[in-house]
Amino acid sequence: MKFYRNADPFLGFDPIFNDLFDAWSNPVKKIPAVDVYETDNEYVIEAEVAGYDQDKIELNVDKHILTLSCKVEEEKKEKQTLLVKEIMTPSFSRSFSLPDSVDEDAIKADYGRGILTITIPKKAKVQPRRIEVKIN
Repeated sequence: MKFYRNADPFLGFDPIFNDLFDAWSNPVKKIPAVDVYETDNEYVIEAEVAGYDQDKIELNVDKHILTLSCKVEEEKKEKQTLLVKEIMTPSFSRSFSLPDSVDEDAIKADYGRGILTITIPKKAKVQPRRIEVKIN
């Protein structure tokens, strides 16, 4: 960065702060972070949804697509002048493709400490069945 003697010394910081404020103010950039892992019997998705109302979080399954979403409406506070807005809980939607090997009817979700834990059980493996042939 170059400093010019007659120039505003803070001029060079504008792009840095613009990017920073843009990241905070742009709801498209804020979606819940997730961890996805697999065990022998299930898949687990942990989504960071701190700040969202539990009753507004939706979880839907359709055609092997699991969708996690939340629609948030901005609250207007009367007789208050907002000076700084850094806490963002914008609406979001995330989708995950599910393999055929899961039991979609047995999916469960638990919420605690700002983490939504979605448990997706695998279907029991079908073992080949031996059929006894009777001789008459």
